Amino acid sequence: MAKYSKKAQDKIGEVMKEFKEGELKTSAGKKVKDRDQAIAIGISEAKQAGYKVPKQKKETPKTKKK
Repeated sequence: MAKYSKKAQDKIGEVMKEFKEGELKTSAGKKVKDRDQAIAIGISEAKQAGYKVPKQKKETPKTKKK
């Protein structure tokens, strides 16, 4: 599993709490309904804050799903 810094984990946790309470909004102002989208927003906000967030794995021909 990827290693996130403690502060990045806290930031993602805050965003997930907003999602669970129904307060999380997209950049377009719409309510977030998907858990995966909420996690992506949390990771993005942690990156913008300068916390340690691992790079996304690139899909190679060997790992590509058919």
